[in-house]
Amino acid sequence: MKLPLQITFRHMDPSPALEARIRELASRFDRFSAHIMRCHIVVEPPAHHKQKGFLYDFRIDITLPDGEIAIRHAHPANHAHEDPYVALRDAFRAARRQLEDYERKHRHDVKTHTESAHGWIHELDAEHDSGRIQTDDGRLIYFHRNSILGGRFQDLTTGTEVRFAEEAGDLGPQASTVHVIT
Repeated sequence: MKLPLQITFRHMDPSPALEARIRELASRFDRFSAHIMRCHIVVEPPAHHKQKGFLYDFRIDITLPDGEIAIRHAHPANHAHEDPYVALRDAFRAARRQLEDYERKHRHDVKTHTESAHGWIHELDAEHDSGRIQTDDGRLIYFHRNSILGGRFQDLTTGTEVRFAEEAGDLGPQASTVHVIT
C-alpha cells in the first residue's frame, strides 16, 4: 500500500511472520482501488468459541473518500480459523470483494436495467422461424423464435402485443428477448 498501514495486535505479542503476511496482503489492495485513504488491521488472539474451539479474528477497516469498508468476521465460527493464516486469508478475501464492489459503483459499472421496448407482432415467417415487431415509433425489429420467452412461436399471431429488448444484430436491430403481453 502507498499509504501507511496500521497493524494492531490486541491481547497478544506481535508476530513478525504474521505482520509480514498482513503487509504483503495489504499491498495487493492497490490493485483493486486507488482510493484507499487508510487501512487498519486488528489481530486478536484465539477466543474460545463454545462450539468450535479457539478462533483467530482479524478486523479490517478501510477508509475511502466517501465511505468505509469494515470486515469484522469473514466467516464466523469457522473451525479452520484456528489457523491464523486461514482466518487472515478469509478476512482479506472479504475485504477485496467489497473493494471491488466499491470500485464498480464508483466507475458506474453497476448494471442498470432499462425498461423493455413495446411493440406488436407485425409479420411472421414460419419457414425461417422468425418475424418482425413493429415498435411504437413505427420501426420494424427482427426476432427469431429462440428469442421468445414464456411462450411458443407457433402460438404467435400478427397484432400480438409484446415487450422486447433491442440490440444490434448483424443485419440491423433485433430483439434479443421477446415477452408476450397477456
